[in-house]
Amino acid sequence: MITRSEILETNKMIEDSNLDVRTITMGINLMDCADSDINKFNEKVYQKITTCAKDLVKVGDNLAKQFGVPVVHKRISVTPISIAAAGCQTDSYVSVAHTLDKAAKAVGVNFIGGFSALVQKGCTKSDEILINSIPQALSETDVVCSSINVGTSRNGMNMDAVKKMGEIILKTAEMTKEKDSLGCAKLVIFCNAVEDNPFMAGAFHGVGEKDCVINVGVSGPGVVKRALEEVRDADFETLCETVKKTAFKITRVGQLIAQEASKRLKVPFGIIDLSLAPTPLIGDSIAEIFQEMGLEEPGAPGTTAALAILNDNVKKGGVMASSYVGGLSGAFIPVSEDHGMIVAAEKGALTLEKLEAMTCVCSVGLDMIAIPGDTSAATISGIIADEAAIGMINNKTTAVRLIPVIGKKVGDTVEFGGLLGYAPVMPVNTYRCERFINRGGRIPAPIHSFKN
Repeated sequence: MITRSEILETNKMIEDSNLDVRTITMGINLMDCADSDINKFNEKVYQKITTCAKDLVKVGDNLAKQFGVPVVHKRISVTPISIAAAGCQTDSYVSVAHTLDKAAKAVGVNFIGGFSALVQKGCTKSDEILINSIPQALSETDVVCSSINVGTSRNGMNMDAVKKMGEIILKTAEMTKEKDSLGCAKLVIFCNAVEDNPFMAGAFHGVGEKDCVINVGVSGPGVVKRALEEVRDADFETLCETVKKTAFKITRVGQLIAQEASKRLKVPFGIIDLSLAPTPLIGDSIAEIFQEMGLEEPGAPGTTAALAILNDNVKKGGVMASSYVGGLSGAFIPVSEDHGMIVAAEKGALTLEKLEAMTCVCSVGLDMIAIPGDTSAATISGIIADEAAIGMINNKTTAVRLIPVIGKKVGDTVEFGGLLGYAPVMPVNTYRCERFINRGGRIPAPIHSFKN
């Protein structure tokens, strides 16, 4: 039973603290679209997506109006294309990307994810085709997102794929240089990718999922900040309890929207991802939470501890509010999408190395970071390897979404627009790592992976 006081409290969170449901994401299985003829495959894919998701946007908009909760994005995730299209007799999946783009626009969603491959132990022929198709695919589409999983705690890390993805990121940057290398903002490299992530650019519909499912991502950095203002300078136990209680309330809002969306679309409810995802708006920032905790700027000593507190207590509160918490769930720290992080990076308080340290305790990893366009492919691969190693050793999801902006140097600013925001071009360590990256092969799984 929802009480009057709970309704008033939720309304206050929406009006004053930017509470929203960040995304309703419909996951769609494409395995039954398999065909040796890529044209027939594309026809089946288009038909299935436009049939399953025909009412997704309408339902999301109606729920927002009925409950007064902003539903910012409606999205689709599909079976990794390297799996779904593996039977096609072709040497390019660019046409599939065009089909995904066309289908997504036909139903009106903001993004579609799943132009993806899972290559943690090695690449199939289909994986190689997909990876090689990424630069052209992302340069010729608008809403298609791509992800590659290069490692897991159970399988180790595919360093051949890590090396290749450094080259692919640079090529994607070059092919979208007229848009400040925006194609790279739609490409994520994972370790321990999850199958039910509703957030882009890393969403895909896992092979263990139902045929069609609804996953919801909630967000409320502003709500957490406002709650912490009420306990300013209190002890850590009080701080943690406040974050936990607030996360519970935020997740209950998402649970309501998820259940209603599932019922109206006649699609099973999957999970609530309770990640705190910031936006460029003032008052909707993870960085502001750090400042309310007592840090002058993100990147100051204590930042990693503050993020660990936030991430852990968001999860503790969220799991009490929903039986089906999944996805990534915690706190995102994308530089370009958080105005406080942008300011800290511009001041030099926040560096790439400090961000890497913070990823040991956050939801994902090095996210939406603009770097100089002349950064070498080997250096990018080295950064991917470092971040994937954190995930592999610590049995957590990590990811890299770097944007080498062609023609830009350290100190320049890049405008991406919308929720992607803007970012200062950050310096990277210029000492070389080619000999390390060129070794090739696979890094074996860590010893603690053997749990049978």
